[in-house]
Amino acid sequence: MKRISAAIAIACLAITFPVTAEEPLRVMSFNLRFGSANDGDNHWDKRKSYVASVVSDYAPDLMGTQETLAFQKDFLLEQVEGYDYFGRSRMNTPNEHCGIFYKADRFTKLAGGHFWLSESPEIPESKSWDSSLPRMATWVLLHDKKGADKPILFVNTHFDHRGRQARLESARLLAERIHRLRSIASSPVVIVTGDFNCDANSEPYNALVGQPDLKDSYRDANPNVRPNEGTFNSWKGRSEGPRIDWIVVSKDAVVKEAAIVQTSFNDRYPSDHYPITATVSP
Repeated sequence: MKRISAAIAIACLAITFPVTAEEPLRVMSFNLRFGSANDGDNHWDKRKSYVASVVSDYAPDLMGTQETLAFQKDFLLEQVEGYDYFGRSRMNTPNEHCGIFYKADRFTKLAGGHFWLSESPEIPESKSWDSSLPRMATWVLLHDKKGADKPILFVNTHFDHRGRQARLESARLLAERIHRLRSIASSPVVIVTGDFNCDANSEPYNALVGQPDLKDSYRDANPNVRPNEGTFNSWKGRSEGPRIDWIVVSKDAVVKEAAIVQTSFNDRYPSDHYPITATVSP
């Protein structure tokens, strides 16, 4: 963490940028579904054009993707132009990323890194508590050329799908790491995307969104709970389940709109999760 602190401090002190007219940030979180899964008619090769279409249509400035294999990342970078990417496998052997896509013409990357959701966050493949798999978070510190003269801390993660205690401890760890990174990087705007594998108002949700400086963008823009807020569609277009995908932002950010994107293509879906979006003015 000391090396990370030094890198961020040097980046923030050594680079100065002119202040420009501020533009809202368009953010997307998208669990792509593991591209090598044996999904039959929903295999990646049969739906990858749908994924590219949804991303192209929304054109996010920032996008966090989960269950992202290298060939899925490469496909999106080829099909949807204009993005830089930061991410790595959560395992020492090639495996899924918590990938970060950001518009190359809008952002300058000042720093970036990864940590594992465990009691040994700096050790790749580490896992703790009742986690079934190693889980991780990826982060970047960005300068927004079209925004206020304040950096953006963008974090993307994927909590364990089985470990109840692991999800709670992961939320606590994530909140602590965000607080630490913010203190190093001169209080940047915070944006967190992820598949959290638990509903809003669960213990992990409250451990993260309950922080005094963070809020749930979707609930901020849509204060009334509705029956169709589920984000796991199970390939069937269902929406009555829990809202397990969230975009969390700084408390003082203005959320102009937030949505669950239920786009389908002849009753086929880009993923077994709906992508979610938010438009934010930091």
